Amino acid sequence: MSDGTPGGGETLELPCGETKRVRALDLGMREFECACGERHAVVMDVHPPERFLPDFLVSVLREAVETTSDEMPEFGTAHLLGIVLEEFPGKVVSADVSDDGDVGAGIVWVTDFDSRRLHEVVVELVVELMDHAVSHADDDAAVSQFETQMLEFDVSEFVEEYRAERDLDGDDVYAR
Repeated sequence: MSDGTPGGGETLELPCGETKRVRALDLGMREFECACGERHAVVMDVHPPERFLPDFLVSVLREAVETTSDEMPEFGTAHLLGIVLEEFPGKVVSADVSDDGDVGAGIVWVTDFDSRRLHEVVVELVVELMDHAVSHADDDAAVSQFETQMLEFDVSEFVEEYRAERDLDGDDVYAR
């Protein structure tokens, strides 16, 4: 949907009811302050999944998860946001902006969550995905060990440590 302003570009209707021009979102933006008073996370398909998960886990997911998309055959950010969208359909909006060369991305997502909460949601959903996969294993010891480790796993603490480890500040490409 075009917003009718000079220069064109798509306008997203955000989960909060406000609108945002897609061209107002840039590749380095991870969230923005909305007119509704809240902060909304921004994710683009060109952002690496390592924004949310450590390299080793992304590698494991790429090996373990079979994708059905010819356009995106390798597990990545689009798949992570697809999981979030499926779980929270009213909290995520997206736009295919691949025909708009001024945006610099193919798909843009904006969530009702701020970037930190979105990070936690992504980790929670990946843990659920892993739990589901392990529950189908024929190895009862492995299932038990995984469940024990997950009881000790604190998503919020992980996100805090991961973000600190990545030294996420305003100048970092993975910021916020």
